[in-house]
Amino acid sequence: MHGHAASKHSLSYEEKVSLLEDRSPSDVESESGHIDLENRFGLPKWAAFMSVPVVRSAPWRVVNRLLVFMIPSFLQGRHAREQIRPAKLAPTAYLDGMRGLAALIVFFCHLFYQAFTIAESWGTGENNYHFLKLPFIRIFYQGPPAVCVFFVISGYALSYRPLKLIRSHSYSDLATTMSSLIFRRGIRLYLPTAISTFMIVCLVRSGAYELTRDFANDRTYMKNIVEPHPARMESAYDQWADWLWQMFEFIHVFSWNKFGGTTKYDVHLWTIPVEFRCSLYLFLAILGTARLRTRWRFLTIAGVMWITYRNCRWELVLFFCGMLIAELDHIRGAHIPPPALPIEEKLEPSSMVVTQSKVMPWVWTLTSLVGLYLMCQPDARGDVAPGWIYLTSLIPPWWNEEGYRYWQSIGAVIFVFAVGHCPGWQRFFNTAFVQYFGKISYAIYLMHGPAMHAVGYHWQKLAYSYTGVEGYWYNTGFVLGACLVIPTVVWWADVFWRAVDIPTVKFAKWVETKLIVSA
Repeated sequence: MHGHAASKHSLSYEEKVSLLEDRSPSDVESESGHIDLENRFGLPKWAAFMSVPVVRSAPWRVVNRLLVFMIPSFLQGRHAREQIRPAKLAPTAYLDGMRGLAALIVFFCHLFYQAFTIAESWGTGENNYHFLKLPFIRIFYQGPPAVCVFFVISGYALSYRPLKLIRSHSYSDLATTMSSLIFRRGIRLYLPTAISTFMIVCLVRSGAYELTRDFANDRTYMKNIVEPHPARMESAYDQWADWLWQMFEFIHVFSWNKFGGTTKYDVHLWTIPVEFRCSLYLFLAILGTARLRTRWRFLTIAGVMWITYRNCRWELVLFFCGMLIAELDHIRGAHIPPPALPIEEKLEPSSMVVTQSKVMPWVWTLTSLVGLYLMCQPDARGDVAPGWIYLTSLIPPWWNEEGYRYWQSIGAVIFVFAVGHCPGWQRFFNTAFVQYFGKISYAIYLMHGPAMHAVGYHWQKLAYSYTGVEGYWYNTGFVLGACLVIPTVVWWADVFWRAVDIPTVKFAKWVETKLIVSA
Protein backbone atom coordinates (compact mmCIF):
# COMPACT_ATOMS: atom_id res chain seq x y z
CA MET A 1 0.00 0.00 0.00
CA HIS A 2 2.80 2.40 0.87
CA GLY A 3 4.62 1.43 -2.30
CA HIS A 4 1.55 2.25 -4.33
CA ALA A 5 1.20 5.61 -2.63
CA ALA A 6 4.84 6.37 -3.26
CA SER A 7 4.59 5.53 -6.94
CA LYS A 8 1.51 7.71 -7.22
CA HIS A 9 3.29 10.69 -5.74
CA SER A 10 6.38 10.11 -7.87
CA LEU A 11 4.54 11.09 -11.06
CA SER A 12 6.07 14.05 -12.80
CA TYR A 13 4.21 17.32 -13.15
CA GLU A 14 3.66 16.71 -16.87
CA GLU A 15 2.19 13.24 -16.15
CA LYS A 16 -0.21 14.69 -13.57
CA VAL A 17 -1.30 17.34 -16.07
CA SER A 18 -1.91 14.67 -18.69
CA LEU A 19 -4.02 12.59 -16.31
CA LEU A 20 -6.13 15.56 -15.32
CA GLU A 21 -6.66 16.85 -18.83
CA ASP A 22 -7.83 13.45 -20.05
CA ARG A 23 -10.82 13.69 -17.72
CA SER A 24 -12.98 15.85 -19.93
CA PRO A 25 -16.34 17.10 -18.65
CA SER A 26 -19.66 15.51 -19.34
CA ASP A 27 -22.90 17.04 -20.47
CA VAL A 28 -26.50 15.88 -20.70
CA GLU A 29 -25.67 13.67 -23.64
CA SER A 30 -22.01 12.73 -23.18
CA GLU A 31 -20.56 9.58 -21.68
CA SER A 32 -18.10 11.11 -19.21
CA GLY A 33 -19.12 10.45 -15.64
CA HIS A 34 -20.80 7.13 -16.45
CA ILE A 35 -17.77 4.92 -17.05
CA ASP A 36 -17.05 4.16 -13.41
CA LEU A 37 -20.63 3.23 -12.51
CA GLU A 38 -20.81 -0.37 -13.62
CA ASN A 39 -19.43 -1.91 -10.42
CA ARG A 40 -20.52 0.78 -7.98
CA PHE A 41 -24.01 -0.49 -7.20
CA GLY A 42 -23.82 -4.09 -6.00
CA LEU A 43 -27.42 -5.25 -6.00
CA PRO A 44 -27.31 -8.12 -3.50
CA LYS A 45 -25.71 -6.04 -0.72
CA TRP A 46 -28.90 -4.47 0.58
CA ALA A 47 -31.20 -7.43 0.00
CA ALA A 48 -31.30 -8.35 3.69
CA PHE A 49 -31.77 -4.72 4.74
CA MET A 50 -34.73 -4.31 2.43
CA SER A 51 -36.23 -7.65 3.59
CA VAL A 52 -36.04 -9.07 0.07
CA PRO A 53 -35.48 -12.82 0.30
CA VAL A 54 -32.41 -14.14 -1.47
CA VAL A 55 -33.59 -17.40 -3.00
CA ARG A 56 -31.83 -19.97 -5.11
CA SER A 57 -34.39 -20.95 -7.72
CA ALA A 58 -33.77 -19.24 -11.06
CA PRO A 59 -37.17 -17.49 -11.51
CA TRP A 60 -37.22 -16.09 -7.99
CA ARG A 61 -33.58 -15.06 -8.28
CA VAL A 62 -34.54 -12.91 -11.26
CA VAL A 63 -37.47 -11.43 -9.34
CA ASN A 64 -35.23 -10.80 -6.34
CA ARG A 65 -32.65 -8.99 -8.44
CA LEU A 66 -35.35 -6.94 -10.13
CA LEU A 67 -36.84 -5.88 -6.80
CA VAL A 68 -33.45 -4.86 -5.44
CA PHE A 69 -32.65 -3.05 -8.68
CA MET A 70 -35.71 -0.88 -8.07
CA ILE A 71 -34.12 0.45 -4.87
CA PRO A 72 -32.72 3.96 -5.48
CA SER A 73 -29.02 3.88 -6.17
CA PHE A 74 -28.10 6.06 -3.18
CA LEU A 75 -29.39 3.30 -0.89
CA GLN A 76 -27.31 0.56 -2.47
CA GLY A 77 -23.80 -0.52 -1.46
CA ARG A 78 -21.90 -0.19 1.80
CA HIS A 79 -20.51 3.23 1.09
CA ALA A 80 -23.43 4.95 -0.57
CA ARG A 81 -22.11 8.46 -0.10
CA GLU A 82 -18.78 7.62 -1.71
CA GLN A 83 -20.59 5.88 -4.55
CA ILE A 84 -22.66 8.92 -5.37
CA ARG A 85 -19.70 11.27 -5.07
CA PRO A 86 -16.31 9.61 -5.71
CA ALA A 87 -13.41 10.70 -3.53
CA LYS A 88 -11.67 12.24 -6.55
CA LEU A 89 -13.84 14.32 -8.85
CA ALA A 90 -12.94 15.51 -12.31
CA PRO A 91 -11.85 19.17 -12.38
CA THR A 92 -15.01 20.09 -14.29
CA ALA A 93 -17.40 18.01 -12.18
CA TYR A 94 -19.05 21.21 -11.01
CA LEU A 95 -20.60 21.49 -14.49
CA ASP A 96 -22.29 18.13 -13.95
CA GLY A 97 -23.75 19.40 -10.69
CA MET A 98 -24.90 22.62 -12.33
CA ARG A 99 -26.57 20.63 -15.08
CA GLY A 100 -28.26 18.40 -12.50
CA LEU A 101 -29.86 21.33 -10.69
CA ALA A 102 -30.91 22.81 -14.04
CA ALA A 103 -32.72 19.55 -14.88
CA LEU A 104 -34.41 19.63 -11.49
CA ILE A 105 -35.52 23.24 -12.09
CA VAL A 106 -37.03 22.30 -15.46
CA PHE A 107 -39.02 19.57 -13.71
CA PHE A 108 -40.17 22.04 -11.02
CA CYS A 109 -41.25 24.45 -13.76
CA HIS A 110 -43.45 21.83 -15.42
CA LEU A 111 -44.87 20.84 -12.04
CA PHE A 112 -45.61 24.37 -10.80
CA TYR A 113 -46.95 25.98 -13.97
CA GLN A 114 -50.00 23.71 -13.99
CA ALA A 115 -51.21 25.40 -10.83
CA PHE A 116 -49.67 28.88 -10.79
CA THR A 117 -48.81 31.69 -13.19
CA ILE A 118 -45.04 31.55 -12.96
CA ALA A 119 -44.16 33.42 -16.16
CA GLU A 120 -44.76 36.87 -14.66
CA SER A 121 -42.42 38.52 -12.20
CA TRP A 122 -43.12 40.27 -8.92
CA GLY A 123 -45.09 43.50 -9.19
CA THR A 124 -46.79 42.93 -12.57
CA GLY A 125 -50.34 42.81 -11.25
CA GLU A 126 -52.44 42.58 -8.14
CA ASN A 127 -51.89 38.81 -7.94
CA ASN A 128 -48.14 38.98 -8.50
CA TYR A 129 -46.83 40.31 -5.21
CA HIS A 130 -45.92 37.00 -3.63
CA PHE A 131 -42.34 36.77 -2.36
CA LEU A 132 -41.80 33.58 -4.40
CA LYS A 133 -41.89 35.75 -7.53
CA LEU A 134 -38.98 37.93 -6.45
CA PRO A 135 -35.70 37.76 -8.39
CA PHE A 136 -33.27 35.01 -7.33
CA ILE A 137 -36.11 33.12 -5.61
CA ARG A 138 -38.04 32.54 -8.85
CA ILE A 139 -34.95 30.98 -10.44
CA PHE A 140 -35.75 27.73 -8.57
CA TYR A 141 -38.83 27.07 -10.71
CA GLN A 142 -38.19 29.10 -13.86
CA GLY A 143 -37.47 26.58 -16.60
CA PRO A 144 -36.29 28.67 -19.61
CA PRO A 145 -33.11 29.98 -17.90
CA ALA A 146 -32.23 26.41 -16.94
CA VAL A 147 -32.50 25.42 -20.61
CA CYS A 148 -30.06 28.23 -21.44
CA VAL A 149 -27.62 26.80 -18.87
CA PHE A 150 -28.04 23.37 -20.51
CA PHE A 151 -26.95 24.74 -23.86
CA VAL A 152 -23.91 26.60 -22.53
CA ILE A 153 -22.72 23.50 -20.68
CA SER A 154 -23.31 21.34 -23.75
CA GLY A 155 -21.19 23.66 -25.88
CA TYR A 156 -18.46 23.55 -23.25
CA ALA A 157 -18.48 19.79 -22.78
CA LEU A 158 -18.64 18.87 -26.46
CA SER A 159 -15.75 21.15 -27.38
CA TYR A 160 -13.50 20.65 -24.36
CA ARG A 161 -11.62 17.57 -25.57
CA PRO A 162 -11.37 18.67 -29.24
CA LEU A 163 -10.01 22.07 -28.20
CA LYS A 164 -7.41 20.40 -26.00
CA LEU A 165 -6.23 18.38 -28.99
CA ILE A 166 -6.26 21.45 -31.24
CA ARG A 167 -4.12 23.42 -28.81
CA SER A 168 -1.61 20.56 -28.59
CA HIS A 169 -1.59 20.23 -32.44
CA SER A 170 -2.70 16.59 -32.17
CA TYR A 171 -4.64 16.70 -35.42
CA SER A 172 -4.64 12.94 -35.98
CA ASP A 173 -6.24 12.36 -32.57
CA LEU A 174 -8.59 15.26 -33.27
CA ALA A 175 -9.88 13.55 -36.40
CA THR A 176 -10.55 10.36 -34.47
CA THR A 177 -12.23 12.23 -31.61
CA MET A 178 -14.48 14.29 -33.88
CA SER A 179 -15.47 11.22 -35.90
CA SER A 180 -16.44 9.45 -32.68
CA LEU A 181 -18.37 12.44 -31.30
CA ILE A 182 -20.35 12.97 -34.49
CA PHE A 183 -21.12 9.27 -34.97
CA ARG A 184 -22.29 8.68 -31.40
CA ARG A 185 -24.17 11.96 -30.96
CA GLY A 186 -27.38 10.79 -32.57
CA ILE A 187 -27.36 7.48 -30.69
CA ARG A 188 -26.68 9.20 -27.38
CA LEU A 189 -29.49 11.70 -27.83
CA TYR A 190 -32.19 9.70 -29.57
CA LEU A 191 -31.96 6.16 -28.24
CA PRO A 192 -32.94 7.11 -24.64
CA THR A 193 -35.74 9.35 -25.95
CA ALA A 194 -37.01 6.54 -28.17
CA ILE A 195 -37.11 4.25 -25.14
CA SER A 196 -38.79 6.84 -22.91
CA THR A 197 -41.49 7.60 -25.48
CA PHE A 198 -41.91 3.86 -26.10
CA MET A 199 -42.65 3.58 -22.37
CA ILE A 200 -45.24 6.33 -22.72
CA VAL A 201 -46.95 4.47 -25.57
CA CYS A 202 -47.05 1.35 -23.38
CA LEU A 203 -48.58 3.38 -20.54
CA VAL A 204 -51.16 4.85 -22.92
CA ARG A 205 -52.10 1.44 -24.33
CA SER A 206 -52.28 -0.14 -20.87
CA GLY A 207 -54.73 2.52 -19.71
CA ALA A 208 -52.43 4.16 -17.16
CA TYR A 209 -52.84 7.55 -18.82
CA GLU A 210 -56.60 7.09 -19.07
CA LEU A 211 -56.84 6.91 -15.28
CA THR A 212 -55.49 10.47 -15.00
CA ARG A 213 -56.82 11.99 -18.23
CA ASP A 214 -59.86 13.63 -16.61
CA PHE A 215 -57.70 15.10 -13.84
CA ALA A 216 -55.16 16.41 -16.37
CA ASN A 217 -57.89 18.35 -18.22
CA ASP A 218 -59.86 19.53 -15.17
CA ARG A 219 -59.57 23.29 -14.72
CA THR A 220 -60.49 22.84 -11.08
CA TYR A 221 -56.97 21.54 -10.53
CA MET A 222 -55.04 22.71 -13.62
CA LYS A 223 -55.58 26.42 -13.13
CA ASN A 224 -52.84 27.60 -15.49
CA ILE A 225 -51.13 25.29 -18.04
CA VAL A 226 -52.82 22.10 -19.22
CA GLU A 227 -50.42 19.50 -20.57
CA PRO A 228 -52.51 17.26 -22.82
CA HIS A 229 -52.19 13.52 -22.60
CA PRO A 230 -51.27 11.80 -25.87
CA ALA A 231 -54.41 10.43 -27.50
CA ARG A 232 -55.22 6.74 -27.12
CA MET A 233 -56.07 5.48 -30.59
CA GLU A 234 -58.64 2.82 -31.35
CA SER A 235 -56.16 0.19 -32.47
CA ALA A 236 -52.74 -0.71 -31.17
CA TYR A 237 -51.45 -0.84 -34.74
CA ASP A 238 -52.43 2.79 -35.35
CA GLN A 239 -50.81 3.79 -32.06
CA TRP A 240 -47.48 2.12 -32.80
CA ALA A 241 -47.47 3.39 -36.39
CA ASP A 242 -48.12 6.90 -35.10
CA TRP A 243 -45.26 6.58 -32.59
CA LEU A 244 -42.85 5.41 -35.30
CA TRP A 245 -43.77 8.36 -37.49
CA GLN A 246 -43.36 10.71 -34.51
CA MET A 247 -39.87 9.30 -33.92
CA PHE A 248 -39.02 9.80 -37.59
CA GLU A 249 -40.04 13.46 -37.40
CA PHE A 250 -38.30 13.82 -34.05
CA ILE A 251 -34.88 13.65 -35.75
CA HIS A 252 -35.39 17.18 -36.94
CA VAL A 253 -32.29 19.02 -38.17
CA PHE A 254 -33.61 20.63 -41.34
CA SER A 255 -35.32 23.81 -40.14
CA TRP A 256 -35.30 26.32 -37.30
CA ASN A 257 -39.03 26.26 -36.64
CA LYS A 258 -39.97 26.93 -33.04
CA PHE A 259 -40.23 23.61 -31.21
CA GLY A 260 -39.36 21.91 -34.49
CA GLY A 261 -39.07 18.16 -34.09
CA THR A 262 -41.02 17.89 -30.86
CA THR A 263 -43.26 14.90 -30.20
CA LYS A 264 -46.77 14.86 -28.78
CA TYR A 265 -45.88 11.81 -26.69
CA ASP A 266 -43.73 14.07 -24.49
CA VAL A 267 -43.89 17.77 -25.32
CA HIS A 268 -40.97 18.49 -22.96
CA LEU A 269 -38.51 16.88 -25.36
CA TRP A 270 -38.45 19.76 -27.85
CA THR A 271 -34.90 20.61 -26.74
CA ILE A 272 -33.44 17.29 -27.94
CA PRO A 273 -33.64 18.06 -31.69
CA VAL A 274 -32.31 21.54 -30.87
CA GLU A 275 -29.37 19.95 -29.04
CA PHE A 276 -28.68 17.67 -32.00
CA ARG A 277 -28.82 20.46 -34.57
CA CYS A 278 -26.65 22.83 -32.52
CA SER A 279 -24.16 20.02 -31.82
CA LEU A 280 -23.67 19.44 -35.54
CA TYR A 281 -23.11 23.16 -36.17
CA LEU A 282 -20.65 23.26 -33.26
CA PHE A 283 -18.70 20.28 -34.61
CA LEU A 284 -18.53 21.97 -38.02
CA ALA A 285 -17.20 25.17 -36.44
CA ILE A 286 -14.57 23.25 -34.46
CA LEU A 287 -13.35 21.42 -37.55
CA GLY A 288 -13.43 24.55 -39.68
CA THR A 289 -11.25 26.51 -37.25
CA ALA A 290 -9.03 23.67 -36.01
CA ARG A 291 -5.89 24.80 -37.86
CA LEU A 292 -6.29 28.51 -37.18
CA ARG A 293 -4.18 30.38 -34.66
CA THR A 294 -6.00 31.02 -31.42
CA ARG A 295 -6.71 34.70 -32.08
CA TRP A 296 -8.07 33.98 -35.54
CA ARG A 297 -10.18 31.12 -34.22
CA PHE A 298 -11.72 33.49 -31.67
CA LEU A 299 -12.34 36.15 -34.31
CA THR A 300 -13.87 33.65 -36.72
CA ILE A 301 -16.18 32.18 -34.08
CA ALA A 302 -17.08 35.70 -32.94
CA GLY A 303 -18.09 36.56 -36.50
CA VAL A 304 -20.19 33.42 -36.80
CA MET A 305 -21.76 34.23 -33.42
CA TRP A 306 -22.67 37.74 -34.59
CA ILE A 307 -24.47 36.37 -37.64
CA THR A 308 -26.17 33.77 -35.46
CA TYR A 309 -27.15 36.37 -32.86
CA ARG A 310 -28.47 38.77 -35.51
CA ASN A 311 -30.72 35.96 -36.74
CA CYS A 312 -32.07 35.40 -33.23
CA ARG A 313 -30.66 31.88 -32.90
CA TRP A 314 -30.10 32.16 -29.17
CA GLU A 315 -29.62 28.41 -28.70
CA LEU A 316 -26.70 28.22 -31.16
CA VAL A 317 -25.12 31.35 -29.68
CA LEU A 318 -25.12 29.60 -26.29
CA PHE A 319 -23.33 26.56 -27.74
CA PHE A 320 -20.65 28.80 -29.25
CA CYS A 321 -20.30 30.67 -25.95
CA GLY A 322 -19.71 27.36 -24.19
CA MET A 323 -16.99 26.60 -26.73
CA LEU A 324 -15.26 29.94 -26.10
CA ILE A 325 -15.44 29.50 -22.32
CA ALA A 326 -13.85 26.04 -22.69
CA GLU A 327 -10.95 27.43 -24.72
CA LEU A 328 -10.44 30.30 -22.29
CA ASP A 329 -10.21 27.72 -19.50
CA HIS A 330 -7.60 25.85 -21.53
CA ILE A 331 -5.62 29.06 -22.05
CA ARG A 332 -5.54 29.95 -18.37
CA GLY A 333 -4.91 26.34 -17.30
CA ALA A 334 -8.04 26.33 -15.17
CA HIS A 335 -8.01 22.57 -14.61
CA ILE A 336 -4.27 22.04 -14.27
CA PRO A 337 -2.75 22.18 -10.75
CA PRO A 338 0.32 24.41 -10.36
CA PRO A 339 3.65 22.56 -10.18
CA ALA A 340 5.01 21.86 -6.71
CA LEU A 341 8.13 23.95 -6.18
CA PRO A 342 11.05 22.73 -4.07
CA ILE A 343 11.20 24.24 -0.61
CA GLU A 344 14.24 26.31 -1.49
CA GLU A 345 12.43 27.85 -4.47
CA LYS A 346 9.28 28.81 -2.58
CA LEU A 347 8.92 32.56 -2.21
CA GLU A 348 6.73 34.69 -0.04
CA PRO A 349 3.80 35.97 -2.13
CA SER A 350 3.80 39.70 -2.77
CA SER A 351 1.19 41.93 -1.20
CA MET A 352 -0.36 42.48 -4.64
CA VAL A 353 -0.80 38.73 -5.14
CA VAL A 354 -2.30 38.33 -1.67
CA THR A 355 -4.72 41.20 -2.27
CA GLN A 356 -5.73 39.80 -5.64
CA SER A 357 -6.30 36.32 -4.18
CA LYS A 358 -8.67 37.81 -1.61
CA VAL A 359 -10.50 40.23 -3.87
CA MET A 360 -11.03 38.23 -7.06
CA PRO A 361 -13.27 35.52 -5.53
CA TRP A 362 -15.62 38.26 -4.39
CA VAL A 363 -15.52 39.88 -7.82
CA TRP A 364 -16.45 36.61 -9.50
CA THR A 365 -19.14 35.92 -6.92
CA LEU A 366 -20.73 39.31 -7.60
CA THR A 367 -20.44 38.62 -11.34
CA SER A 368 -22.25 35.30 -10.88
CA LEU A 369 -25.04 37.10 -9.02
CA VAL A 370 -25.39 39.49 -11.94
CA GLY A 371 -25.75 36.46 -14.19
CA LEU A 372 -28.38 34.95 -11.90
CA TYR A 373 -30.34 38.20 -11.87
CA LEU A 374 -30.37 38.35 -15.67
CA MET A 375 -31.48 34.72 -15.75
CA CYS A 376 -34.51 35.81 -13.71
CA GLN A 377 -35.87 37.82 -16.66
CA PRO A 378 -39.64 37.22 -16.55
CA ASP A 379 -41.10 35.15 -19.36
CA ALA A 380 -43.98 37.62 -19.76
CA ARG A 381 -44.72 41.30 -19.12
CA GLY A 382 -41.12 42.28 -18.54
CA ASP A 383 -41.94 45.75 -19.88
CA VAL A 384 -43.97 46.51 -16.74
CA ALA A 385 -42.07 44.42 -14.17
CA PRO A 386 -40.17 46.44 -11.53
CA GLY A 387 -36.46 46.08 -12.13
CA TRP A 388 -36.99 44.94 -15.69
CA ILE A 389 -38.63 47.85 -17.47
CA TYR A 390 -35.34 49.44 -18.55
CA LEU A 391 -33.63 46.14 -19.39
CA THR A 392 -36.61 45.07 -21.48
CA SER A 393 -36.41 48.33 -23.43
CA LEU A 394 -32.82 47.41 -24.40
CA ILE A 395 -33.89 44.24 -26.23
CA PRO A 396 -33.34 44.91 -29.95
CA PRO A 397 -36.56 45.47 -31.90
CA TRP A 398 -35.53 42.83 -34.46
CA TRP A 399 -35.34 40.11 -31.78
CA ASN A 400 -37.95 37.42 -32.33
CA GLU A 401 -41.09 36.80 -30.30
CA GLU A 402 -39.11 34.93 -27.64
CA GLY A 403 -37.97 38.16 -26.06
CA TYR A 404 -37.67 36.53 -22.69
CA ARG A 405 -34.72 34.49 -23.99
CA TYR A 406 -32.59 37.60 -24.50
CA TRP A 407 -31.35 38.43 -21.01
CA GLN A 408 -31.80 34.86 -19.80
CA SER A 409 -29.24 33.73 -22.39
CA ILE A 410 -26.77 36.46 -21.49
CA GLY A 411 -27.23 35.69 -17.81
CA ALA A 412 -26.58 31.98 -18.34
CA VAL A 413 -23.29 32.71 -20.14
CA ILE A 414 -22.18 35.13 -17.41
CA PHE A 415 -23.10 32.68 -14.66
CA VAL A 416 -21.34 29.64 -16.17
CA PHE A 417 -18.25 31.74 -16.94
CA ALA A 418 -18.14 33.23 -13.43
CA VAL A 419 -18.61 29.88 -11.68
CA GLY A 420 -15.51 28.64 -13.50
CA HIS A 421 -13.53 31.29 -11.59
CA CYS A 422 -15.33 30.94 -8.25
CA PRO A 423 -14.16 28.11 -5.93
CA GLY A 424 -17.12 28.66 -3.61
CA TRP A 425 -19.68 27.92 -6.30
CA GLN A 426 -17.64 24.95 -7.48
CA ARG A 427 -17.58 23.45 -3.99
CA PHE A 428 -21.36 23.79 -3.84
CA PHE A 429 -21.90 22.08 -7.20
CA ASN A 430 -19.43 19.36 -6.20
CA THR A 431 -21.36 18.34 -3.07
CA ALA A 432 -22.63 14.77 -3.05
CA PHE A 433 -26.28 15.85 -3.14
CA VAL A 434 -25.85 18.06 -6.19
CA GLN A 435 -23.55 15.60 -7.96
CA TYR A 436 -26.21 12.91 -7.63
CA PHE A 437 -28.67 15.03 -9.60
CA GLY A 438 -25.91 15.66 -12.11
CA LYS A 439 -25.67 11.92 -12.71
CA ILE A 440 -29.41 11.43 -13.21
CA SER A 441 -30.02 14.78 -14.98
CA TYR A 442 -30.83 13.37 -18.42
CA ALA A 443 -33.05 10.72 -16.83
CA ILE A 444 -34.91 13.42 -14.88
CA TYR A 445 -35.48 15.30 -18.10
CA LEU A 446 -36.86 12.22 -19.86
CA MET A 447 -38.83 10.73 -16.97
CA HIS A 448 -40.49 13.67 -15.25
CA GLY A 449 -43.23 13.88 -17.90
CA PRO A 450 -44.44 10.26 -17.85
CA ALA A 451 -43.92 9.96 -14.08
CA MET A 452 -46.08 13.03 -13.46
CA HIS A 453 -48.82 12.05 -15.91
CA ALA A 454 -49.07 8.36 -15.01
CA VAL A 455 -48.47 8.47 -11.23
CA GLY A 456 -47.97 12.04 -10.06
CA TYR A 457 -51.48 13.15 -10.96
CA HIS A 458 -52.84 10.37 -8.72
CA TRP A 459 -50.86 11.80 -5.80
CA GLN A 460 -52.08 15.31 -6.52
CA LYS A 461 -55.70 14.25 -6.82
CA LEU A 462 -55.40 12.38 -3.53
CA ALA A 463 -53.89 15.45 -1.86
CA TYR A 464 -56.67 17.74 -3.12
CA SER A 465 -59.28 15.26 -1.91
CA TYR A 466 -58.03 15.91 1.64
CA THR A 467 -57.44 19.66 1.44
CA GLY A 468 -60.04 20.81 -1.04
CA VAL A 469 -59.41 23.50 -3.65
CA GLU A 470 -60.90 26.60 -2.03
CA GLY A 471 -58.61 29.55 -1.39
CA TYR A 472 -55.27 28.75 0.16
CA TRP A 473 -56.34 25.15 0.72
CA TYR A 474 -55.58 24.73 -2.98
CA ASN A 475 -51.97 25.77 -2.30
CA THR A 476 -51.83 23.39 0.64
CA GLY A 477 -53.05 20.53 -1.52
CA PHE A 478 -50.48 21.38 -4.18
CA VAL A 479 -47.62 21.35 -1.68
CA LEU A 480 -48.83 18.08 -0.19
CA GLY A 481 -49.06 16.51 -3.64
CA ALA A 482 -45.64 17.86 -4.62
CA CYS A 483 -44.10 16.16 -1.57
CA LEU A 484 -45.17 12.87 -3.15
CA VAL A 485 -44.63 13.72 -6.82
CA ILE A 486 -41.01 14.86 -6.45
CA PRO A 487 -39.73 11.62 -4.85
CA THR A 488 -41.68 9.64 -7.46
CA VAL A 489 -39.97 11.45 -10.33
CA VAL A 490 -36.52 11.11 -8.74
CA TRP A 491 -37.12 7.38 -8.23
CA TRP A 492 -38.22 6.85 -11.83
CA ALA A 493 -35.22 8.84 -13.03
CA ASP A 494 -32.82 6.86 -10.87
CA VAL A 495 -34.07 3.53 -12.26
CA PHE A 496 -34.09 4.84 -15.86
CA TRP A 497 -30.55 6.14 -15.41
CA ARG A 498 -29.24 2.70 -14.45
CA ALA A 499 -31.50 0.67 -16.75
CA VAL A 500 -31.28 2.82 -19.90
CA ASP A 501 -28.97 5.83 -19.68
CA ILE A 502 -25.75 4.05 -18.67
CA PRO A 503 -26.31 1.07 -21.02
CA THR A 504 -27.00 3.53 -23.86
CA VAL A 505 -23.54 5.03 -23.45
CA LYS A 506 -21.97 1.57 -23.52
CA PHE A 507 -24.10 0.56 -26.50
CA ALA A 508 -23.02 3.61 -28.52
CA LYS A 509 -19.38 2.77 -27.82
CA TRP A 510 -19.95 -0.88 -28.71
CA VAL A 511 -21.60 -0.02 -32.01
CA GLU A 512 -18.74 2.28 -32.89
CA THR A 513 -16.09 -0.33 -32.11
CA LYS A 514 -17.90 -2.86 -34.28
CA LEU A 515 -18.22 -0.58 -37.29
CA ILE A 516 -14.98 1.41 -37.42
CA VAL A 517 -12.05 0.52 -39.62
CA SER A 518 -9.17 -0.94 -37.63
CA ALA A 519 -6.05 1.21 -37.70
